[in-house]
Amino acid sequence: MSVGEARKEFEAGRLPAERLLDLLERQERLIKHLQAEVERLQQRLAQYEPEAHGQATPRPADGPTPSAAYSVAAEERRRCGRRRRKPSPGRRPTELKFSQAHTFEDLYADGVPPSDCQLLRARVVWRLRDGHAVLVGYRLFGRRGGPEPSIPGVTPRCEYGLEILVVLAFLVYVIGLSLAKACAVLTFFCQLLLSRSEADALLRQLAHHWQGEFDTLCELLAHAAVVSMDETGWKVGNEGCSLWTFVAAGQRVFLFGCHKDTATLDSLLPPEVFHGIGVSDDAAVYRQRFDQAQKCWAHLLRKAIRLALLYPHKQKYARFLDGLLELYRDAKRVAADGRLGKPGRKQRIAELEGRLCTLCRPHWHEPSPEWKPHERDFANLVNELMQRLFDEELFTFVLHPEVAPTNNATERLQRNAALERKAGRTSKTAAGAYRRSILVSVLESLRANLEPFTLASVLAEVQRWLAEGLSLFQRQWQELQAAMATAAADTG
Repeated sequence: MSVGEARKEFEAGRLPAERLLDLLERQERLIKHLQAEVERLQQRLAQYEPEAHGQATPRPADGPTPSAAYSVAAEERRRCGRRRRKPSPGRRPTELKFSQAHTFEDLYADGVPPSDCQLLRARVVWRLRDGHAVLVGYRLFGRRGGPEPSIPGVTPRCEYGLEILVVLAFLVYVIGLSLAKACAVLTFFCQLLLSRSEADALLRQLAHHWQGEFDTLCELLAHAAVVSMDETGWKVGNEGCSLWTFVAAGQRVFLFGCHKDTATLDSLLPPEVFHGIGVSDDAAVYRQRFDQAQKCWAHLLRKAIRLALLYPHKQKYARFLDGLLELYRDAKRVAADGRLGKPGRKQRIAELEGRLCTLCRPHWHEPSPEWKPHERDFANLVNELMQRLFDEELFTFVLHPEVAPTNNATERLQRNAALERKAGRTSKTAAGAYRRSILVSVLESLRANLEPFTLASVLAEVQRWLAEGLSLFQRQWQELQAAMATAAADTG
């Protein structure tokens, strides 16, 4: 009986005293049962929330104490949101940083006697000296209102020497370390304390500083005589895209986060500008694209090797692979024969093409839907060889010995990027992908031009850029323009 029903019965005079006492006894038993249940639950809850009862957590004898991170209070704190960070103390004044410098240097403006100079400004810069980080205080002297003397090896408005920026870019984008690991390396070996945000800002500054060099590399690439290219997958955030790599004699251009389409290819190698030889695989974007082309023999041989290994009982696959390898090796020997002139090379190419036709003709059929997958793969390989033969894209390297028969050099340059992609360490934004393109292109192009490629040689080169205002690639571009002007004058 509910409380409402008992009240109505009592007011109507139909509720006897015995029944009322029985109802009270049942309510009392229910209250005692609920109180015991509450006490039991509180005892169990006290193991997980000792701070709610002002007592220490009881430690079980046979197991560890449950972590407070999984308590109800911890969950409430997580739902309330993260705590606000403490406000930044702001930039430290130059006077304070200058007083903490390890060493001091005075720089005077060119062409001004020291007696006529005044202190114009003081700057503090972190430098690498003998492998250790040193805070150098520079005092810049010159005439009042005149130009300030430049600090060797320091970009404008930067508090770190160019050597630190180059080392950081090499560790992150060439070696493949994360920003956190690169900062840890600089701390361990050079005693340079650098946060991830500071490292990110320095890489952004270096990419901005090398923007002109990257543009010059693209110009040189478009006028190169031979360009090898390859592409692989990449990501910008969650968007799937490509990494496109272009290799010429002294240029290495990387495009991270681009689309594998004709528009991207035309932006790097405009058809009205590029009239050289393109070395590539047989992707659709490259077909009928260049005046002269060399298809990668490695891609073709891999397909034949795959069939021979997966189906050893098919003797025709093994015989075809042996014939194709012998033909390729003979073509390489002809290409390396310095005694042959252009007519002799053309004659040898005709002989090689005849041998390839003889090898492929018995297997040259259109694939049928009824065939097994490996039979269709073999027919597609034979048809691809014959089509490339008709397009004269297989033995270009024999006629032009400076052309490589494969684009393996380009594939090797993409290995580090492919490993980073597999580890999920791709670009987060389009701006980050473009920054990576600039820094990797400049560093790898320096590797192609400098012998040996060491920190000392790279720093000597890039510091000369600052001093002379003319980079290695800009000097190459000027020489190329002069050569093109001379050739135009001779033909005119």
